[in-house]
Amino acid sequence: MNEAERFQYTFGAQVIGPEWTQFSLWAPSASRVDLEVEGLTPIAMTHAGEGRFVGEAPCDHGARYRYRVFIADAVEGIAIADPASRAQAGGVEGSSVVIDPYRHAWRHADWWGRPWHETVLYELHLGALGGLAQARQQLPYLAELGVTAVELMPVAAFPGMRNWGYDGVLPYAVDETYGDPDALKAFIDDAHGLGLMVFLDVVYNHFGPDGNYLPRYADAFFRDDRQTPWGPAIDFRQPMVRRFFIENALMWLDEYRFDGLRFDAVHAIGERDFLREMAETLRSHIDPRRYVHLVLENEHNDADLIGPGLFTAQWNDDWHNVMHVLLTGESEGYYGDFADAPTQKLARCLGEGFIYQGDATRQGTLRGTPSAHLPPTAFVAFLQNHDQIGNRALGERLSRLVEPQALAAATLALLLSPMVPLLFMGEEWASERPFLFFTDHRNELAKAVREGRRAEFAAFSAFQDPASRAAIPDPNDAATFEASKPDIEARDTSPHAEWLAFVRRLLAIRQAEIVPRLDGAHALGAEALAEGAVIARWQMNDDTWLVLAMNLGERTAATSAFGVGRCLFETREGVAVATESGSLPPRCAAAWLKRVPGDEELCA
Repeated sequence: MNEAERFQYTFGAQVIGPEWTQFSLWAPSASRVDLEVEGLTPIAMTHAGEGRFVGEAPCDHGARYRYRVFIADAVEGIAIADPASRAQAGGVEGSSVVIDPYRHAWRHADWWGRPWHETVLYELHLGALGGLAQARQQLPYLAELGVTAVELMPVAAFPGMRNWGYDGVLPYAVDETYGDPDALKAFIDDAHGLGLMVFLDVVYNHFGPDGNYLPRYADAFFRDDRQTPWGPAIDFRQPMVRRFFIENALMWLDEYRFDGLRFDAVHAIGERDFLREMAETLRSHIDPRRYVHLVLENEHNDADLIGPGLFTAQWNDDWHNVMHVLLTGESEGYYGDFADAPTQKLARCLGEGFIYQGDATRQGTLRGTPSAHLPPTAFVAFLQNHDQIGNRALGERLSRLVEPQALAAATLALLLSPMVPLLFMGEEWASERPFLFFTDHRNELAKAVREGRRAEFAAFSAFQDPASRAAIPDPNDAATFEASKPDIEARDTSPHAEWLAFVRRLLAIRQAEIVPRLDGAHALGAEALAEGAVIARWQMNDDTWLVLAMNLGERTAATSAFGVGRCLFETREGVAVATESGSLPPRCAAAWLKRVPGDEELCA
């Protein structure tokens, strides 16, 4: 990339020549800002309008620096890290580091990505795997497994040594506990060489509570009239605030060559037009030859944000929530919205995408918009992810909660339906290790997080008494983090090895039979057969239907007799033949391709 093609960022440190770097800070509450580069005399920065302070210094890649911000007539300024720092030395309270992003020599610079319909996502936490260098060692295994896209939980710099990543305070910086920017680029480069896409989870709805100094010198960054679960809402009415996050997203896609981003909890962003501006701006700046995928997490189920020129897909929490109710019988917390007629809700999800499409929740709130017009690939389906495991008090996985035959049936539905599937690290070998909520906060904040975590579950039946709540792991205890590391060694031992082989086979079937027929597929509808039992059909992009029959209940369900066609997989022998003859056995599932009409070849 030549100098003229490089994007000119509004924020942070930009190397503009040999031994010369330009710095820019948005500090609308400040009266003065000094640039302090290690080894140099402090430099007074110039006010450039719109609350920006700019300056230049004779330094280059690797130089350490900070800003000293003065508020009003204060004699003593406060030393802060650059909020657009690309790297830190000494944590979020330490020095920022100048990074020349174009020093990295990409070995797979001709990688253009993969089409969205080929996607099989695998979510992982870099810290739990030991950091970027150790996580790189797992990439060949994931490619062989049949995964096509690795999704990283947030990497933005956070306080302390361990964190889920959603408490980040420096969104441009790779947390140094994982590795430096070059280590992240090497990870992505290796992945691309194996045919794997890499996605990043980004958090633009809040900052963590520890190490965020923006309110001190940029109070316009936040609203004083709107609160979120994490504090004052970010003020996306401000053009500079919008630019800060849009440029951050562009940095990950451009400088690091990520293949896609997952935007966390955008329902907490009040300005819906910002989301459109984000998607449209990114699309306009990225080379159109690249496959770049933008995925939402959005409780509002806003189907209008998904489509050409906007966002590619949305995490379908509805799919997970209703499946969880059917698999476990749990109905507390947010599962309560899915406990009434869950089988009918699942049928709607399979046939139309969202369950809530303008319907009222238990609280009477209308949620969602119509989604039946969207292709099935507009929805990311999952049985487990960091939230749905880690937000449980004890972090239990479904392998500890669900009878194996029912879980196998649900896994078939996950991996062979036309929705884009996501696996959470360890799920493929039915790991029984928990994934707990962990942090590394200090002093009073550590105590508040521990007590707040336990108070969250006071309304749950299993945690009514103080003793049971006291047994909930302390997020700040290092042992909580250690307990959350996946037991990779278990995947070669029984029964985990057998489950891994099962998942590997399903993914091979998906790649061979589903993916080539997926682009342009659409739902034909789904119906509830009995409690926990559904059948769904999709018209693929050729002359076949994909049919999925699943019974998570304990009783046989009656079906209409029809030709099954060519069976792709069944979790128990004879399921497809039995379904064709009018009965779907309990705790099983099957998927088949049916030529329209004809093709009466049944399973061998």
